[in-house]
Amino acid sequence: MEQDILHFFDQHIDSLPLYEAFESSVREEITDIRIKVQKTQISFYNRHLFACVSFARVRKKKDCPDNYIVITFGLNHRLESPRIEAASEPYPNWWTHHVLISDINEIDDELMGWVNEAAAFSDKK
Repeated sequence: MEQDILHFFDQHIDSLPLYEAFESSVREEITDIRIKVQKTQISFYNRHLFACVSFARVRKKKDCPDNYIVITFGLNHRLESPRIEAASEPYPNWWTHHVLISDINEIDDELMGWVNEAAAFSDKK
C-alpha cells in the first residue's frame, strides 16, 4: 500500500478496505491505468480520467453510513439506476455519475460494467 493512499484515508481508515477492493477490481478489468492520489480524490486514468474515489457529500451527513467511498465516473449518457446518488451533465454528452459504496459486495458486476464503460468512453476522447 502506497503511503499517499494511506494518508488519503487517514481520517477514514475503516473505508480503506472498500477502496482496496475497488482498486483491485479496476486493475483486474482495465489495463494500462494510472492512479493519482490528490487531496480530495484518488483518480483513475487511462488516456484520460475515467473514475475517481472520494468522500464527496452526495447525501446529507446524517444519511451517510459510517464507512463509505463515493465512486465517480463519466459516460456519454445518463444512467437511470437507484444506485446513482447524483448525476449531472457538466458538458454536452458528458454525464458525471456518483455512486456511494458502503459494502464490498456493492463493488459488483453492475458497478464495474459502468466503470469499464467509462474507461472505454474516456479512452476514445
